Amino acid sequence: MAQTLHALSRRRDKPILAVNCGAISPHLMESEIFGHEKGSFTGADAQHIGFFERARGGTLFLDEITEMPADLQVKLLRVLESGTFMRVGSTQLQTTDVRLIAATNRAPERAVAEGRLREDLLYRLNVFPIHVPPLRERPEDVALLAEHFIAAIARREGPAKRFAPAVLEVFAAHPWPGNVRELRNAVERAYVMATGPEVTDACLSPASPAADSCAAPVMMNKARPMVSVCVGESWAAIERQVMLATLEYFNGHQQRASSALGVSVKTLYNRLREWSPQASSRRRGLDEFSAN
Repeated sequence: MAQTLHALSRRRDKPILAVNCGAISPHLMESEIFGHEKGSFTGADAQHIGFFERARGGTLFLDEITEMPADLQVKLLRVLESGTFMRVGSTQLQTTDVRLIAATNRAPERAVAEGRLREDLLYRLNVFPIHVPPLRERPEDVALLAEHFIAAIARREGPAKRFAPAVLEVFAAHPWPGNVRELRNAVERAYVMATGPEVTDACLSPASPAADSCAAPVMMNKARPMVSVCVGESWAAIERQVMLATLEYFNGHQQRASSALGVSVKTLYNRLREWSPQASSRRRGLDEFSAN
């Protein structure tokens, strides 16, 4: 969204810089955003130009603004009010000319109530709010994004692959609690699982984020057997039942079974060793693993 706003603005010929406020150490954030002078603190061996100066004339995108320390929020508010700032260790005012875009995955009013965001800063930032709905509220975007991701993977990996219509229907019906990142991971997993040029529902791992609960059985291939569990059954018993059934479905192929389950081959092997008395009918899979 920030990239699009910048590209459609009169500032498009100037830089756009993105800062993830949650990924920078609070001790370094002020220096990274405003810059510092040589010798201003231990380790400041040279002058450093901050994001506000580097983005001059362009756009500065502050992602996860609620992760910014409160004392730095005060200084940011001062920049927004006056258009000036000082590098760390300097007494000389610097002027700034940037479009500031801030984003958060929290409800801003709740962030204020929790003390994560200053109320006065919210009022100053909230000039033109844009609400980006979660992916579950815009199912018409899912197929477009999925096709974009699989095309990008194909350009990187080589073989071109396409989605069967049924897969796109399944994707559109999923709530995607992890939003676009979850969809991208599911597409990449399906691309890897597909052995041919078409991604079918058989290529969708039952352990993928799009199929992580019994409430979404549509993500399972209709030809696959199903297991049922009783209310109150122990997690260990459920895990054993699902793992053994998945291994049987893949004819003892541990690599495919572990990929479908979302666990490592080593984890599956260790579980089978623990359950060996109950899994005697599947010893062939264990012997194949040992031979490899």
